[in-house]
Amino acid sequence: MNLVKRTINLKTTVKNSIERHPVSVLGIDYKVKIVYKNIKITELDVENRMIKISLPNRYKKMNNKEILDLAIDKMYEQIAKVEIERAMEKTRIMVGFAPEEYEIKKMKTLGKCQNNKITIHPEIVKYNRKVIDYVVLHQYCHLKHKNHTKAFFKMLEKYLPDYKKCEEILLNI
Repeated sequence: MNLVKRTINLKTTVKNSIERHPVSVLGIDYKVKIVYKNIKITELDVENRMIKISLPNRYKKMNNKEILDLAIDKMYEQIAKVEIERAMEKTRIMVGFAPEEYEIKKMKTLGKCQNNKITIHPEIVKYNRKVIDYVVLHQYCHLKHKNHTKAFFKMLEKYLPDYKKCEEILLNI
């Protein structure tokens, strides 16, 4: 590509882009930039603490905040599928049992355990892996102990002795 064409492309990208305040992924803050391009499907690239979301030009007319929020939500859902599966498997091996089922779903809390089913909010992936592991372990402990009893906290501490550090991170939101 010659220099003139590259300069035109850069100007077009800058003119057709939106930046947003940083978002966290696995405990690391990233800047987010949306770029509108002549493409058919959305693309997402991560490089040097920048998340670049390329959207088809047809989305230009939509509310920029809405489209950005939708793109970030979709990104969190995709990352959550991988990270929560990793944490669930790690915890299953560690404690020697598993829930009947689990799901990833938006809700008011980051995690819940009800009727032997664990539910984890996809935005848990804003936090580092240790916090993700803590939230999953916390829900596993609820499979054995429905309430926050001494036995519940004893089990939590057995598998994650410094669990209080994770709780502090979650309380300082």
